This record gives sequence, C-alpha cells and structure tokens, in this order.
Amino acid sequence: MRIFRHISLIMVALALLPSVPAQAETAGEVYGAYSRMMSRSAGQFWADGRAAGQWAWKPLSDTTSEISWGDPAKWPPSYAEKFVHDGDWVMLDGWRDNGTYYRVRITKEQIGDAKCDDLRTLATSGRQHYVKWDIPGQAYCLKAWGTITEESSGKVVDFGHTQIWSPPAPCANAKYGRKTCVKQWESWWDNQGAPGKPITRKLERDQFIARGIGMAFAIQQYFPKAWRAEAHSDWTW
Repeated sequence: MRIFRHISLIMVALALLPSVPAQAETAGEVYGAYSRMMSRSAGQFWADGRAAGQWAWKPLSDTTSEISWGDPAKWPPSYAEKFVHDGDWVMLDGWRDNGTYYRVRITKEQIGDAKCDDLRTLATSGRQHYVKWDIPGQAYCLKAWGTITEESSGKVVDFGHTQIWSPPAPCANAKYGRKTCVKQWESWWDNQGAPGKPITRKLERDQFIARGIGMAFAIQQYFPKAWRAEAHSDWTW
C-alpha cells in the first residue's frame, strides 16, 4: 500500500541562516500568501546539483485545492494531497495515488504552545487540522492521531502527527537569497505494514515555506536520514 509516497517525495532540505524570532507584525498575514495554495502555482526543488522533485497546486474550488508532488521528468504524477480552507483552518482531507483515495480522519487532536505544552483538545473526529489560515505572532503546536483508509481496499493505517508552526522570520537559500518564511517542524508516525502494532516514527523534518514563492523553499530532514535540498524555481501555470 503506497500510502506514504508523499513522505519520500518531499524529504529534502537546505541549510538556512540561523533562525530569528519573528518581530514583524503578522496582522493580515495568511498561509495562502506563503503556500500559494489557492493559485495555479508550482515549483521545483534541487539537491546535489540536480532536480529532486516538483510540486504544483491545483485549486478545485474557492475553498479546496490539491497539491501534487513528483518527479519533474515524469510529470504529472498520480499523487495529490487534498486541502480545504475551512474558516480559521486549512484541513487535510487525504490524498489520491495509484488510482485510489486515502482518507484521513482523526480520533484526537490537541493544540498547545511552541514547546507542545499547555495542550488542550482541539477535535475528536473529522479532517485533520493542518495549519491556521491567519498566521499568529507566536508559534503553536498541533498533535493529531487518527486513521488513514485506503478506499479501494478498506485497509486502515494508524498514524500520529506532531507539528510546530512558527511565525514569519528571515530565511534564505542559494537560489533566491533572503526571503521571509513560515517554518513547519513535523514528526510523522504510523504502523504501515504492521496493522494493529504500535505506531513508529517514520519522518522528522523542518520545512520553510516562503512568502510569494511557495512550498519546499527549504527542507531539512533529520530522520530517517539527514538530507537537504532547496527551491530552485517557481512559476504559475
């Protein structure tokens, strides 16, 4: 079951300038201006001097958009994640791949501070709360547990996902120089291939999403191995 192909496609990274706490006013800043999720936007990221992958957003409605990740030499891919802008949140509904859909539904979600302390229940069912649409001035933590169902077969995988989103701050890479990014740290756990067993860690990384440029501006993977890449180009289509 190819449920987590998206993880391998986006395990890329770049060394950035030292992190600087956001001091600028974030009023009016929205996730869409950084991710470009509500426009026909695309980008390519490189590692080791060559293309490592490509992404492209395809809006489906005023509130829903899907993002594809894949090999630019074999474009378009069959894979695409579906996100919904619902009020204050961007929600992850699931993804399609290899002719089927993988539906994400949570059983418990919590929200807390930048250290994942002071946690409180956010939801106990429905789509996953992925990121706040209006970017707050302080970092926040999201913890989610739930299931991923392969709709063509009914197979179910249990998962856990922890994210820490940080407010806008300076970032840089070799191609674009200095920009402004929001940072996402995430740790992904699941029991794919071992149904009924405890979930285990599969991925840990930082991603930097640049205002006006989009996804994968820089990604620093820590687990399962260190790997780095950076955005090399972006465009609209």
